[in-house]
Amino acid sequence: MKITRVETFLVPPRWLFCRVETDEGVAGWGEPVVEGRAEVVRAAVDVLAEYLLGQDPLRIQDHWQVLTKGGFYRGGPVLSSAVAGLDQALWDIAGKTYGAPVHALLGGPVRERVRVYAWVGGDEPAELAEQIAAQMEAGFTAVKMNAAGRVGPAATMAETAAVVARVAAARDVLGPDRDVAVDFHGRFTAANARRVLNELAPLHPLFVEEPVVPEHNHLLPGLVATSPVPLATGERLYSRAEFLAPLTAGIAVAQPDLSHAGGISEVHRIASLAETFGAHLAPHCPLGPIALAASLQVAFATPNFLIQEQSRGLHYNKDADLLSYVVDPEPFRFVDGYAPRGTAPGLGLTVDEAAVRAADRVGHAWRNPVWRHPDGTFAEW
Repeated sequence: MKITRVETFLVPPRWLFCRVETDEGVAGWGEPVVEGRAEVVRAAVDVLAEYLLGQDPLRIQDHWQVLTKGGFYRGGPVLSSAVAGLDQALWDIAGKTYGAPVHALLGGPVRERVRVYAWVGGDEPAELAEQIAAQMEAGFTAVKMNAAGRVGPAATMAETAAVVARVAAARDVLGPDRDVAVDFHGRFTAANARRVLNELAPLHPLFVEEPVVPEHNHLLPGLVATSPVPLATGERLYSRAEFLAPLTAGIAVAQPDLSHAGGISEVHRIASLAETFGAHLAPHCPLGPIALAASLQVAFATPNFLIQEQSRGLHYNKDADLLSYVVDPEPFRFVDGYAPRGTAPGLGLTVDEAAVRAADRVGHAWRNPVWRHPDGTFAEW
């Protein structure tokens, strides 16, 4: 079997899909994207495809080595995301060829269902309460929320109090038996994070995500040492090497993204690395159905998995949603807040190729907003 064609599809709301075709009629799908830079990743996939054409798709690990290390300049979000989508597609082909789900090829399942959480927004506590109640009605037992919007370099008492009030409002609705994760989104300085973490502790967050931007991860040891709340990070880390320092610092949860951190191959290895530090895996995935399908395959085969993000109803998904490009929604049927284990081969989903090709003709040019502080200086989004 040989790879004969690699195609990419720029589809709303902000996703990029790829399709790897073989001469035996087996095709695999992947989701290589950097949100806001999809066109750049598309070009990277085109370059990497030059190597893959004519190759045996089942030599996944060898291809991963060449795609990530064959160029003198390595790493970074664009290249790692391009590799990630191609890697997903190759695993999809392998599963379809062997007639098995990818989690079986990774060593077999360790669980029968995967816990998932829903994202909730709401700038006001009352609005937040309504959104959480709706997710609870849908069966979810965990939600994630942003801690705040723009945060000044030295947060005021009012800014800190607003963060605590919003999480308290979430806890009031959730009660003691459900979970809330809080995303700092890299918007806090280490000093601001340290202050807020202490005040959030009585509300028992499942974890606090990205307490500082990745370039400040050298400050994580001090934050971990003083934080009464479990800390998580990793959506902007792209390899085992980049996860080593945060894990050594003592983070509780590693959050690699299957569409950014080298795909199924590398995230499976990151999970094993995290296990040696007693840390859990909670893959980042505010993306499309292929990325989620790949994430679930890893989750079913990962002993130290914790919980899975998914984008159904996410505020970014205005022009299309999680189920817009799949033939059968069954793989994403969540029961009591869990995704049951599927047995379909490959990634376990059937992409609606006609819908994808039609959407690509429309395309998108999604960009994240650029925020500024009241004095005009740049603010972390």
